[in-house]
Amino acid sequence: MEARLYNKTEKKYVHCFLCAHHCKIADGKRGICGVRENKGSTLSTLVYGKVIAEHIDPIEKKPFFQFQPGSRSYSIATVGCNFRCLHCQNFDISQMPKDQKQILGEDVTPEEVVHEALETGCQSISYTYTEPTIFFEFAYDCMKFAKGMGLKNTFVTNGFMTKECLDEIKGLLDAANVDVKAFTEEFYKRVCGARLAPVLKSIEYMRKLGIWVEITTLIIPTQNDSEDELRQIAKWIYKTDKTMPWHLSAFYPTYKLNNLPRTPVSIIDRAREIGFEEGLLYVYTGNVPGDIGESTYCYNCKKKIIERFGFYVKNNLVKNSKCPHCGAKIDGVEIG
Repeated sequence: MEARLYNKTEKKYVHCFLCAHHCKIADGKRGICGVRENKGSTLSTLVYGKVIAEHIDPIEKKPFFQFQPGSRSYSIATVGCNFRCLHCQNFDISQMPKDQKQILGEDVTPEEVVHEALETGCQSISYTYTEPTIFFEFAYDCMKFAKGMGLKNTFVTNGFMTKECLDEIKGLLDAANVDVKAFTEEFYKRVCGARLAPVLKSIEYMRKLGIWVEITTLIIPTQNDSEDELRQIAKWIYKTDKTMPWHLSAFYPTYKLNNLPRTPVSIIDRAREIGFEEGLLYVYTGNVPGDIGESTYCYNCKKKIIERFGFYVKNNLVKNSKCPHCGAKIDGVEIG
């Protein structure tokens, strides 16, 4: 299927501007993502409708804590990614086109995806597990159909898409959880094969478009865990939009970073403190079940208003986007 967001250039090259890599691809070659190929000066997507993973997840698993809390989301992915993160938890599918030289997936139509979401009682569709930008054409068609059927759409993304990409899905994408993996260009280049600046620009533009944004940082020992770097991220979030929730996750050795230790809980807890010290309204700790950082507290009166355990909401007191105790506005998107 012909891809979107590209131009034909000289000598049968094509210029893809779906993501910030801006690949210039020779005839018969593929872009960095491994799933967009130049076939005789026509850029083709190789993963349209080829779903490699589909699950019904709590929306909190994405993680979204202030977007339809307590709801379920129909989650899908194809193979491929425009990053090459050394610590990727889903490397078996994200790096499949490059590591295994193959593209697998079950042929599914957008209508079938939306039908399954509705049949299983989901309130949204999440494009996740791998980078949704790289299966943009399929995601776009699913989102358009989903919107017409009353479903919300969310991206779990590295944020490396272009302004043109975001303009295409304006009004279709309701929310995005964006990884801010670190706050140095050196880390992004060495660990992810990418750049930081485009990610920050994407987040800023998403907020201008009215897309609800939550941010996740996986804290990796010796790589991005210094208090200074964590504080820089918190300061940037505050400057951009202090209502954006910041999720802090613990690293577990995987893929090509098996030599590093797990993240101590003490570092996760300290990062949460730093977020609040810098004025953020909502800071969460992830994959540390039972931790105080799982639940939502009112930034004004400090009382617990959404109680969670793991990925599940035990009690949600927020009604009409207000704290039940003091009436302060609680940012986010409720079910309905």
